[in-house]
Amino acid sequence: MFTNERRIVANIAVSLDGYYQGPGGPADMGWLMPYAISDTSRDHLTSLWKNATTALLGRTNAEGFFAYWPTVADDENADARDRGYGAWMRDAEKVVLSSSLESAPWSNTRIFDEPAEDVVKRLKAEPGGDIVVFASASVIRALLAADALDRLSLTVFPQILGGGERLFDGAFPPSAWTLANTTSGEDVLSLSYDRRR
Repeated sequence: MFTNERRIVANIAVSLDGYYQGPGGPADMGWLMPYAISDTSRDHLTSLWKNATTALLGRTNAEGFFAYWPTVADDENADARDRGYGAWMRDAEKVVLSSSLESAPWSNTRIFDEPAEDVVKRLKAEPGGDIVVFASASVIRALLAADALDRLSLTVFPQILGGGERLFDGAFPPSAWTLANTTSGEDVLSLSYDRRR
């Protein structure tokens, strides 16, 4: 068990029928864009990074996030919450789980080719704030399987996709969770659950 105060927080957006990506594969994300820019979604994301000092990501999300978000930090036309997240993503510690990356083109980044559970144990022993997994389903699944998450945050978007990839496909150990926070608006629901141990 972890004894440090740092929390491992997973965050992901899902459709009403539980998919995090549509049937067209990883690029099938257009269904979530109208809702990702809602006040509810932006406020939810802000509440996550404000308490965090580390982003934990898989390689695919890391490449997408780091190519996009740091440029938003300096975009005067972007929403202030998006600029804040972009600046945070640029400056925060980034930990990437990858078996193929040997070095990262992003500042303040460490790469580990190790199981997610082992990496978070190491991170929790280091000083800092929350460690947040932003939308990297493979990392979230690995941490759920290892019962290594402290908080699970979801934004539920009002779409039924009818296919794609579900976060909860596969077998996970039974666990109990306590509702920590819920907000709604613009047809979006954000939920945060804390692991009850």
